[in-house]
Amino acid sequence: MKPTLLELEDEFTRLTLAPELGASIVNWTVRSTGLPLLRHADEHALNTGLPGKLGCFPLIPWSNRIAEGGFDCPDGWLALAPNSLTDPLPIHGSAWQQPWQVVSHSANEVVLQLDSTTPFAYRARQRFHLNAGKLSIELHVTHLAERAAWHGLGLHPFLPRTANTLLQAPAQQVWLCDSKKLPTRLSELPQEWSFQQPNALPETLVDNGFCAWDGHCLIQQPDLGYELQCQASGSDYYLLYCPVGLAFFCIEPVSHPVNAHHLPGRPGLRLLEQGQSAQLGFSLQYRAI
Repeated sequence: MKPTLLELEDEFTRLTLAPELGASIVNWTVRSTGLPLLRHADEHALNTGLPGKLGCFPLIPWSNRIAEGGFDCPDGWLALAPNSLTDPLPIHGSAWQQPWQVVSHSANEVVLQLDSTTPFAYRARQRFHLNAGKLSIELHVTHLAERAAWHGLGLHPFLPRTANTLLQAPAQQVWLCDSKKLPTRLSELPQEWSFQQPNALPETLVDNGFCAWDGHCLIQQPDLGYELQCQASGSDYYLLYCPVGLAFFCIEPVSHPVNAHHLPGRPGLRLLEQGQSAQLGFSLQYRAI
């Protein structure tokens, strides 16, 4: 069955959402031209019912992969099962694989909510707001279970990639990974992965976490005639995914590195007691060039 879609508009852009598909963004486009600001999702992509084929989805209550079949909480081990046909490890939390409810909907704002019991009880809210070509996304999670648990947040946007796409996203270090795409050690940035200034995307595979980020991100799309000025809050890390030979890339604002549940000090994770909350925000400002 085709999911119910919601639309938001401002004077410059149009946003389409699928609350039933993990509160995913289906498309965000320029109203006057139809140009994609996030990777375009066609009818086939929508009909797969898979958020990973769409424009963006939320990462709650953790981002990316977790090793060892779960993680320790103060009251004991929380076991996790793989939840994706394309990955052997639990990935991206549970909110993206559940239908969300519409709390409110106006011409330029939508608030969605999820009450989840997997892998523990939590309430997630996601607010989308459009104004003058600026898309603002706010994630909010409240821990509802009696026993405390570790939480992390993130967003997984897919962006168009052309021959001349440029990225600026200043970070200080990067996590190098093993064959399972799990972090092994922190490293200084190789030149081709340095985005202190606008830089071309690497031609080789990148699927790594970048650290000590100021939350600023500039995506320049000269072939498409625009740029996106982005700002994250509650996020000192981003994940960069550049698959080889595909017309998209992902820069994901996240609150913690990959597999933080098993890294010393659990960097970026929050241990939430019942009723406590955590937030993450991300804004993307469209500007024609």
